[in-house]
Amino acid sequence: MEIQLPRGTRDILPNEIGSWHFLENKFRSICETYRYSEIRTPIFEHTELFERGVGDSTDIVTKEMYTFQDKKGRSLTLRPEGTASVVRSFVEHKMFGEVNQPIKLYYNGPMFRYERPQGGRQRQFTQMGLEAIGSDDPSIDAEVISLAMNFFPLNWPEKHFSCH
Repeated sequence: MEIQLPRGTRDILPNEIGSWHFLENKFRSICETYRYSEIRTPIFEHTELFERGVGDSTDIVTKEMYTFQDKKGRSLTLRPEGTASVVRSFVEHKMFGEVNQPIKLYYNGPMFRYERPQGGRQRQFTQMGLEAIGSDDPSIDAEVISLAMNFFPLNWPEKHFSCH
């Protein structure tokens, strides 16, 4: 039996990697221009974090998470999205006590959801995101919209849309 990659995943081949680097570098550069700092969270977390953060009755929690037990019987889950882990880190590391608020963070990494693979949807996918925590000022919303508009200009070279 020949071993193949798992359903809903894909290899990023050498002829595609330039597009990935372009997107990642563009995202990093724009986030840093807006004074967002990179955060890297674990690829798995305690299942309870997603049940609380995403909602224990949502489709993500009830049907789509990759959950397993470790050797001590604790329930762990491959992260299905980035926000819950970022908020957990914000609270755990007491970033709410820092003088300069809001705390502006960005992330880029693999996420996992058990869903039927179809056009544009994979079980392992990359999510780029950002969070501004610690302010209810509506100007933060405007800033996020501005950042997104700078990330998605209309004049990107056609070759950078070849990633699936």
